[in-house]
Amino acid sequence: MNTILITGCSSGFGLETALYFLERDWTVIATMRTPNPDILPASERLKILPLDVTDPGSIARAVDAAGPIDVLVNNAGVGLLNAVEGISMDQAREVFETNTLGTIAMTQAFLPQFRERRAGVVVNVTSTVTLRPLHLLSVYTASKAAVNAFTESLALELEPFGVRARLVLPGLAPDTAFGANARARMGMAIPEPYAEIAAQVFAGFESPGEVTRPTDVAEAVWRAATDPSSPMRLPAGADAVAWAAAI
Repeated sequence: MNTILITGCSSGFGLETALYFLERDWTVIATMRTPNPDILPASERLKILPLDVTDPGSIARAVDAAGPIDVLVNNAGVGLLNAVEGISMDQAREVFETNTLGTIAMTQAFLPQFRERRAGVVVNVTSTVTLRPLHLLSVYTASKAAVNAFTESLALELEPFGVRARLVLPGLAPDTAFGANARARMGMAIPEPYAEIAAQVFAGFESPGEVTRPTDVAEAVWRAATDPSSPMRLPAGADAVAWAAAI
């Protein structure tokens, strides 16, 4: 029986991915900062663990509790939407600590067992905002673009050991908590000179057209985890597929 560990399972992509793999008879280790057993169906194949990807002690405890796994999905992340002038360095560090360094730390923690078994998959969930520049997303995009570069280089390192690394790139996902946590982090403190730009960005969110659903991401993670011939980058969602095709 295959085992997958997924970070950031309290909502959105992580929660849907956990459900998707559970329904396909995998053992699922769903991690979240504050465990909530009520959001997933009870199953002997489900283990819910506390995990803060910015805390080395928390990572070590999760690795010990998880035991051997076959697939690691680095999905935990935080949003940030603001002009650079409106972002404090503490906010920028928080985004990189979670989105970038948290992904690296989790990957580093599980690589020894993958390498020793000469099997395993690392799936890193980033974003299609890394495919083209967008207003008010410079710091968030930088944190995700760094993971793209990390993953592609990591794949080269791991290939001799039979271990794969893949990227899943979702598009705009109004059903997830990105907007809420992004607004919380910026505190709606957009510098006045950027107010018009921000108004245009928020208006675009109101009528986005094609979007990404959590199930799109779960399906892309499934392909990355189970198909050795899958491409390095897997766009997830109608808008993500269109963006990727346009570059």
